[in-house]
Amino acid sequence: MSLAIDCQGLLKRFGSYTAVQGVSFQLPTGAIMGFVGPNGAGKTTLIRMLCGVLVPTEGQATVLGYDVLTQPEEIKQRIGYMSQKFSLYEDLTVRENLDFYAGVYSLYGKKAQEQKNRVIERIGLGERTAQLVSSLSGGWKQRVALACALLHDPQLLILDEPTAGVDPVSRRIFLDLIHQLAKEGMTVLISTHYMDEAATCDYLGFVFYGRLIAFGSPDDMKKKEAKDNLDDLFIYYVEHEASDDPRNFVRKKGGRG
Repeated sequence: MSLAIDCQGLLKRFGSYTAVQGVSFQLPTGAIMGFVGPNGAGKTTLIRMLCGVLVPTEGQATVLGYDVLTQPEEIKQRIGYMSQKFSLYEDLTVRENLDFYAGVYSLYGKKAQEQKNRVIERIGLGERTAQLVSSLSGGWKQRVALACALLHDPQLLILDEPTAGVDPVSRRIFLDLIHQLAKEGMTVLISTHYMDEAATCDYLGFVFYGRLIAFGSPDDMKKKEAKDNLDDLFIYYVEHEASDDPRNFVRKKGGRG
């Protein structure tokens, strides 16, 4: 089985604070994986390590066959990344943003034009190219950001809460695009707060206080724990994690304080 991500014991400390604690999982090529967890759970820190932006404190991981510790630049060249905040220039038009990102990815001349035309058609931006980004709705900004992330034909697309604050119709259009890309062979890693989005993923990782507390396919995990939906499943895993945490035993035994 070909792996897009092979993560073993990945840990990240900031001083005395441990943001990610010994995370291990494997993601097959061409699959969609969702990270689910509350704010501050460590999802973004984990994603930044996999992108080669943050150096792990402990553990190891390969992304598309490249080591996050020794080959971060090779990883960056082969992934598309879309953050939870749109990294677009609002005082530029849609096409000008695409022109800028083409340069970032070292795409020039005929190749750049072909790639821009491809993503414009793919994402449905044909009637928006001359529009200032600042005048676009959140859903359209999201689609422009996705187009920029796809310009260089990445093998892995990493999306950090890309649909937060976006209306349901735009979210659905965005998810349909993502699933079409996966059908064509692209691997996708997405963090989300929305369980309806998570339910469409091939694999899910539940993240809580820096730990990966569960990993598997949504249907398999629900069947294993006899839960009808992902909300109940996530709460079950969180409660189970909390009951196994010795810090909670100390708090219960000692009461307040």
